[in-house]
Amino acid sequence: MIPEIKKEIISKLEEEHILALLKDGKRIDGRGLFDFRNIEILPALLEKAEGSALVRLGDTKVLVGVKVSMAKPFPDTPNEGVFVVNAEFNPLASPAFELGPPSDYAIEVARVVDRAIRSAEMIKLDELAIIPGELVWMINIDIYAIDDDGNLIDASMIGAVAALMSGYLPKIEIIDEEKGKVEVISEEKYPIPLQNLPITFTFAKIRDFMVLDPNHIEENIMDSRLTIALNSQNEICAIQKGEGGGFKFEDIQLAKDIVLKKADSIRNLIVNQLAKKPRGEEAWDELRRL
Repeated sequence: MIPEIKKEIISKLEEEHILALLKDGKRIDGRGLFDFRNIEILPALLEKAEGSALVRLGDTKVLVGVKVSMAKPFPDTPNEGVFVVNAEFNPLASPAFELGPPSDYAIEVARVVDRAIRSAEMIKLDELAIIPGELVWMINIDIYAIDDDGNLIDASMIGAVAALMSGYLPKIEIIDEEKGKVEVISEEKYPIPLQNLPITFTFAKIRDFMVLDPNHIEENIMDSRLTIALNSQNEICAIQKGEGGGFKFEDIQLAKDIVLKKADSIRNLIVNQLAKKPRGEEAWDELRRL
């Protein structure tokens, strides 16, 4: 959540202006109530990572990196790989963020992304076993906020999905299965095994109005926040409610109808942008443009 003490002070005049626009079905940045800002994705940017993506959602920018390593499996899932999601929001992205351990908001964002990926079964964890019961791949998904102009949840979700879809695993040759000895053949790579493409939609409740993809000013005056995650079959696989206010049943129903209408277009946008896959100098040229 955004702690109350960390919220920007919005003038009464500006707040009244935003509410007046909402009554007319408009927003302060010119969008309709349920319009996303422009989404731009730059995949495979970081050459030292096994997968990466820079996402721009309006003026919100998030960089996501994927690193893979070998690890012992969990005792209750000895034949499955492991993935972990972490988020780091530092003062470069917003004066509301501080140096030090991850804030409650960063932890919440990481958990929402983790839950959406896990509930949608996006990663084929059973295909990450190297030596079942002894050695598996661990996938670390690290989220870094670069600029926060609102809705870091959806930007982070898109970034995590894009980074995984652009990611790869090195080939492994088993030398001695009993002793757990393997050889990494880094020259040979194959895609991270995936089977789903989850996406999230975040709504802000501002008095009697709901808006999709809230920007920074809208987040500072919102009463509550709702995030809905869908899998590739457009089934709801996770829901997160944030902030202190509430949503009526009709609000939830409206949000569900909106995400079902928009899911395919957002998912297609992600896939189409990932198909470009810029690398090297081309990637940095694209980054400068963003």
